[in-house]
Amino acid sequence: MKLHFRSLVSIALSAALLLSCVGCGGAPKAATTITVWTYYSGDQLTSFNELVDEFNSTVGQEKHIVVKSSSQGSVTDLETNVLAAAKGEVGAAALPNIYAGYADMAYDLDQLGEIVDLAPYLTDKEKAAYVDGFLKEGDLMNNGELKVFPVAKSTELFYLNATDWAPFAAATGVTYDDLATVEGVTEAAHKYYDWTDAQTDTPNDGKAFFGRDALANYLLCGAQELGVTIFDAENGVMTLNLDKDVMRKLWDNYYVPFLKGWFGASGRFRSDDMKTGNLLSYVGSSSSSTFFPKQVLTSDTESHDIEMAVLPCPSFSGCAPVAAQQGAGMIVTKGTDAQIEASVEFLKWFTQPENNIAFSVSSGYLPVTHAAASLDAIRSSGLELSDSITTVLGLSLNAVENDGLYTTHAFPKGSTARNQLQSAMEDAAEADRATVEERIAAGQTPEEAEAEFLTDDYFDQWYEATRTTLEAFAG
Repeated sequence: MKLHFRSLVSIALSAALLLSCVGCGGAPKAATTITVWTYYSGDQLTSFNELVDEFNSTVGQEKHIVVKSSSQGSVTDLETNVLAAAKGEVGAAALPNIYAGYADMAYDLDQLGEIVDLAPYLTDKEKAAYVDGFLKEGDLMNNGELKVFPVAKSTELFYLNATDWAPFAAATGVTYDDLATVEGVTEAAHKYYDWTDAQTDTPNDGKAFFGRDALANYLLCGAQELGVTIFDAENGVMTLNLDKDVMRKLWDNYYVPFLKGWFGASGRFRSDDMKTGNLLSYVGSSSSSTFFPKQVLTSDTESHDIEMAVLPCPSFSGCAPVAAQQGAGMIVTKGTDAQIEASVEFLKWFTQPENNIAFSVSSGYLPVTHAAASLDAIRSSGLELSDSITTVLGLSLNAVENDGLYTTHAFPKGSTARNQLQSAMEDAAEADRATVEERIAAGQTPEEAEAEFLTDDYFDQWYEATRTTLEAFAG
């Protein structure tokens, strides 16, 4: 209701401005309307829409610009709708003037000639205001262009149900320090499965400890920590580096613990699994902190409150941490000069420190300018900061400042290749775990049920099949 009212006020103010020009010597100036498509939901969508309304009633009113925003659902839904619009498919909506997207999404549309290079619309001083790595992500061909405008970034953090962790930690001696490494999380998950298994008389009913929202980030950033760039793309051409030893290390610290029931994934997102008590922890985007549940539902009639703990994303032991640089930027599509200039005007306004910080505080995303991307600047904004969002932003900014940042460079069908890499391990882990559970239910021991999947030959077959699939995207 609040957003609806603000939108009506914005439209009324715009109309009043136009009418006031009549009789002032000349025809009224027509407003330029631009459309923005995002994948935001929940608090993120609310915050974005409130800022759109604020722009419309201030700068937009002054400069005769009206921004209309809509969420297209998930990132996948958004990408599908944008490509359908660009190709003019039957039933597709008109292509928006701006849409939230990643470099791969921009690359695909850029090949259709639909993307605007925004570099000429920014002065050198304006470019220098943005975090350099965020601008570089939008330079698809490493030629100084800017095809993806940074507006909000995120990285990954480790989220923990601290309430239900406490008795487990007290009983086993496991500490937060043990969760600093990938290997430490795997070992903690093993102990948690055994500890929960021992709580009942039923054998082999231990619970999963950990899950991942974006397995591809683990594979790509983990490989970087271990010295390998899986998708090494330059100027739109990808070279595949699927090092077998590195992939085995990644396999041993995701597929194997998933197969054994130490890791898990059942809901759409791991925060869903936390809410049902199916997981105690997960790695997810810093922006997912707003979705962390406040309760665990243990049955249809029972629940209990939980507290969230947030820790740095685990890295491989002995390796320099590599943080995922994520969070879609804004991509401007071809249009009239007035539409493009209006789009740039809105994006510059949105990333002014006070506006960008307002979005960050409500959504868990990181600001994209040097002036805003510090905890001191955020604290000085005068906005109310909860303890949890302060911790999330502090850890995220620390990762951006001190860890290696990684994001894949664009290449043809890059998002498809990323999805194929993720599903190769994810699908194998889920299918094989289901088989193990069936075998245990039929009377086999866990060791008997798992044995087939823990051999070198089984990994080799998976590796060769995955390499063949991904080679199709190289060159």
